[in-house]
Amino acid sequence: MEQMGVFSYVSAEQRIAKDHPLGGIRRMVDEALGAMSSHFDALYARGGRPSIAPEKLVRALLLQVLSSVKSERQLMEQIDYNLLFRWFVGLTMDDAIWDVTVFTKNRERLMRGEVSERLLMEVLKQAGERHLLSEEHFTVDGTLIQAWANRRSFREKPDPPSRGTGARGRKLLRDTHESTTDPQARLYQKSRSSPALPSYIGHILTENRNGLVVAALATQSSSTAEREAAVAMLDRLPVRPRTLGADKGYQNQQLVEQLRARQVVPHIAEYTPNPKWPSFLTEAERGDPGFAISQRKLVEKVFGWAKLDRAVRQVKLRGLGKVDWLFRLVAAAHNLRRMQTLLQPA
Repeated sequence: MEQMGVFSYVSAEQRIAKDHPLGGIRRMVDEALGAMSSHFDALYARGGRPSIAPEKLVRALLLQVLSSVKSERQLMEQIDYNLLFRWFVGLTMDDAIWDVTVFTKNRERLMRGEVSERLLMEVLKQAGERHLLSEEHFTVDGTLIQAWANRRSFREKPDPPSRGTGARGRKLLRDTHESTTDPQARLYQKSRSSPALPSYIGHILTENRNGLVVAALATQSSSTAEREAAVAMLDRLPVRPRTLGADKGYQNQQLVEQLRARQVVPHIAEYTPNPKWPSFLTEAERGDPGFAISQRKLVEKVFGWAKLDRAVRQVKLRGLGKVDWLFRLVAAAHNLRRMQTLLQPA
């Protein structure tokens, strides 16, 4: 019988290739988490049972998104035997792996602390310091996020409102019915060719230089949610955009006027003018030299990455607050992956 070595004197970091993509990502994550340390101190009490270190918890959650791990149970298994995962999270070979239930409960605490939003802001700060962001030209878009609920779970509300949220107080389905699984999810279809699904809508605002996400937001599904979210995200930006690109779904007179009031040039794709969809842009706005550049749709690449075997394809969390938190975490993970690619030496 072959005798195996008892001790190893090689560290986990020595076994990770110097040019491994997760190496550059972890350095950026460590810098962001270091800037958030005071927030973690306020979030976690001194007494009580020992909890998972928030820095390690955030790294594990980012790893779950970056590596397309489908569940927390699978994530714990991977961290247990995968040396690369242990190194990224910050665990030694001798550290015990957390119980899945403990991990999930600690994640709930992070959700109450707005950690994903702060992480996204710290990552964007690093992008700005590395001159990767445009401060003038942006694009907005939205995508349907399938909720963790079934169409058959919708039942009539016991106390529906006397006046609905539709035009002239007309009662809509969301006024009279709700899911017993996820009451905040709504049946919605983005196009007539697709079925109505229990869903939320994820909104993203990207800058046009490298397609980095500068703002992310999840809302309940509705026909006006994308336009309302676009204005809300614009108002949160620390800079004043010069242009905003969008697809035909944003062709709306009220939105165009709101952009003009904020001195933002609307670069919104238009339908062929007809009685139902008149043209709301001026000739100067339509002929702006940057109009074609704003239609490059770098934002679509974000959605393509986020929905390819990742959490945004169908969320396993219930409730708008948790979905919104997760959506921002996915946006931060995308930026880290994109920045790691952009910062690689030519």
